[in-house]
Amino acid sequence: MLECDCSICRMSGYLHLIIPAARFRLLSGAEDLREYRFNTGTARRLFCATCGIKSFYVPRSHPDGIDINLCCLDVDSVPEYTLQAFRDTEREASTAALAHLSVPGPH
Repeated sequence: MLECDCSICRMSGYLHLIIPAARFRLLSGAEDLREYRFNTGTARRLFCATCGIKSFYVPRSHPDGIDINLCCLDVDSVPEYTLQAFRDTEREASTAALAHLSVPGPH
């Protein structure tokens, strides 16, 4: 689990759980999702048009993965975890250290 220090993640309380896109399946609510992009336009950020919650997105650091907001998961479904810092000011090094997260296989 990652805690990014960029202004958007910090201010919105987004805690990151990056998984391979092949391991993600949205069960319902796709019709309520809206997309927005900013900065480089690479990340495909999604939010609920009804309530505004950002529950997951396709990150620019891992375009082959899905980044789930840990805060949006049921507490009982999340095992014990440790937060790892993601330093936006050191984006290249932080991204390289996490490259394995969007690759299928055991982590």
